[in-house]
Amino acid sequence: MVPGMAYFLVFHYGALFGNVIAFKEYIPFVGVADSPWVGLGNFTALFADPLFWRATVNTLVLSAVQLVFYFPVPLALALLLHSVSWARARKFVQSVVYLPHFLSWVILVALFTQVLGGDGLLNGLLGGGDGKTVVDLVGNPEAFKPLMVVQLIWKECGWGTIIFLAALHNVDEPLYEAAALDGAGPWRRFWHVTLPGVRPVVILLLILRLGDILSVGFEQILLQRDAFGPATAEVIDTFVYYNAIVDGHWGVSAAAALAKGVIGAVLIYAANKFAHRLGEQGVYR
Repeated sequence: MVPGMAYFLVFHYGALFGNVIAFKEYIPFVGVADSPWVGLGNFTALFADPLFWRATVNTLVLSAVQLVFYFPVPLALALLLHSVSWARARKFVQSVVYLPHFLSWVILVALFTQVLGGDGLLNGLLGGGDGKTVVDLVGNPEAFKPLMVVQLIWKECGWGTIIFLAALHNVDEPLYEAAALDGAGPWRRFWHVTLPGVRPVVILLLILRLGDILSVGFEQILLQRDAFGPATAEVIDTFVYYNAIVDGHWGVSAAAALAKGVIGAVLIYAANKFAHRLGEQGVYR
């Protein structure tokens, strides 16, 4: 456990001390200690910036779309895999759908561009090879959010089934047999046996997803931001990156990241309290 604990201590808990930059006019050449204090000046400048609010709206909309259309897919795939009785076929399908998780976003974005871009394979097939653009999803602002969800599903849904499959294996088989003897069909068994069995896991993952609602995939969006344009593809993470690393506005960017972290913590706490009211354990008691 030591390497894992060291990772979290150094790169997560240790990095929390860097949040002091949000209250300073940070100058890298003089260091954190000697940079002048500005109090809440960075937050004032941040909340007065219309680009930040545009990035926030884009983040919330994209996160909501991902939650609605991506979150159920791993559960549905886990249910399909769990229903396959042939163990060898089930393991083969599991291995195939897990593989995209290990591909980097650079490779995946390049793959989608080669297939769905203006000069991609799909246009070559539909245009008859005359170079005419029939479909251009990569770079079309209207296709940004659906394309982000499709990429996420293709890459991560197989990996996301692991937890749901573990939860499904913990559901007692005699419950299915008893329900079948009582005349319950497949839908009734799913509603009254399967769903209650995996409900604690679903609620736990939903709570964690709410805490991460302002993070929608930094690498995935950064690689495609220029193609779709900042007005469509700018999210909080890319806003922080370009303001800090590119433009050198370290204090304002740190304020944005700190505000994002505080909102995520509040959402987790509130969702966990709500789960307790429903009789579920949630993330913690």
